[in-house]
Amino acid sequence: MTDAVLKIGCQTFTWEMLGSGWTGGPHDLLKAISAGEYAGIEITDTMIGHYADKPQAFATALADHGLTLVSFAFGSKSGFTEPSLLAEDLDTARRWAAFVAHFPGALISMGSATVMSEGAREDKFTVAAEVYNRAAEIGRAAGVAFAVHPSSHHNTLLFTRADYDALFAQLEPIVGWVPDTGHILRGGQDIDDTLATYRSRIRYVHLKDVDAAGDWAMLGAGVCDVPAVIASVKQGPQFNGWIVVEEESEEAGRDPAAAVARNRETMRRMGF
Repeated sequence: MTDAVLKIGCQTFTWEMLGSGWTGGPHDLLKAISAGEYAGIEITDTMIGHYADKPQAFATALADHGLTLVSFAFGSKSGFTEPSLLAEDLDTARRWAAFVAHFPGALISMGSATVMSEGAREDKFTVAAEVYNRAAEIGRAAGVAFAVHPSSHHNTLLFTRADYDALFAQLEPIVGWVPDTGHILRGGQDIDDTLATYRSRIRYVHLKDVDAAGDWAMLGAGVCDVPAVIASVKQGPQFNGWIVVEEESEEAGRDPAAAVARNRETMRRMGF
């Protein structure tokens, strides 16, 4: 069992999901997350803005807001399943590995393998595994750990437990996993069993909630057993202590900053 101290971070997708409805920048994210009294942030390639080629400046901005970079997340137009875009995906992995190397302890989270074209699903699992495995080797050379983040969003290749099994069977041990409670539950999985089966891959966790119908709910208002999840992931030998709260509910769509602040209060009431 890991002896890592629990730390609570916030994911920026709560703002990113607004699309063109979000007109702010990275400083607005840092301000809102800091005001919500989170300790860390996971930011994406879409939201990093003008800091994309300025890691030292971003490190200064984080310090000014009392935040730690937990992880940097990126996706691809390939869905990580198109062999013709493999070289491009690996070049992107190199770029972000060089960026994240400036933040000791921070990881890189690669988005969910996604079906982008016709073809056999088993072939897409093979391509995705190659991308993740080779990206993780790039990360090892840069001193940055890589992990995969499965999703339940449109055309994901990683929805059911069978999907997880098909991919993870082809991943090298160096590739970590960022379990996302909301996506696991939406995929109809037994979350306790999935977490236990792949516990050795867990690096940190995305915590969010859904209702019984699988619709996004504010943290604590759905079916996710938060204390049980945390007790489970804490047993992971590579779990680093970070619980990254992410919110995709309608409430968050109306007021992201208020929603993430409310989730932090919910975590406190739960004892975290």
